[in-house]
Amino acid sequence: MIVVHHLDDSRSQRILWLLEELGATYQVKRYQRTSAGLAPKALLHVTPLGKSPVITDGDVTLAESSAIIEYLINKYSVDGKLKAPSSGPEYLNNLYFLHFAEGFMAQDVRQTATALFRQVQKQRIEPEIKKYAAFVEAHLQEVDWFAGGPGPTAADFAMSFPLECLALIKMAGPKCLAYVSRIQARPAYLRALERGESRYAYKL
Repeated sequence: MIVVHHLDDSRSQRILWLLEELGATYQVKRYQRTSAGLAPKALLHVTPLGKSPVITDGDVTLAESSAIIEYLINKYSVDGKLKAPSSGPEYLNNLYFLHFAEGFMAQDVRQTATALFRQVQKQRIEPEIKKYAAFVEAHLQEVDWFAGGPGPTAADFAMSFPLECLALIKMAGPKCLAYVSRIQARPAYLRALERGESRYAYKL
């Protein structure tokens, strides 16, 4: 049985969405953020990083979203559904954006309490976010889904959370907003919200 160690308002929500799209059987173990907005220490008992998402599947324990997405699709996509090319410039560019941008959006957007950080955000972080937001907007002018197929694939599950963040901080263009709305309207996504947290902060 797959167990998803799920932290509220985190990137682990997209793992639940993926599992719903796959039709896989899984359990959710929930963790609540501390009053400071941090992951609880209980997650340190699951992974030394103390972060979410983490999944366990029998003897397998995996952390980091990209590894989890690849593992779940390879193992549980019976008819090849949701699989995307494992190479190619667009796919690699998308994954590069994921790893680069999440470092800014997933955590730094939450940390605007101090004047020092506001200056760093204005001078260093926001220009980078705008640059990658423009890249996303240009890419979505040409495709409905990131890998260019008729439906979501690994790239879309990977990209969903950073693009939800862009929408939340009102730096998403019209194509990006339409993309996030399309994702969030999918029945599997709505089921994942019920399993994870119906008050998900990144829901439009």
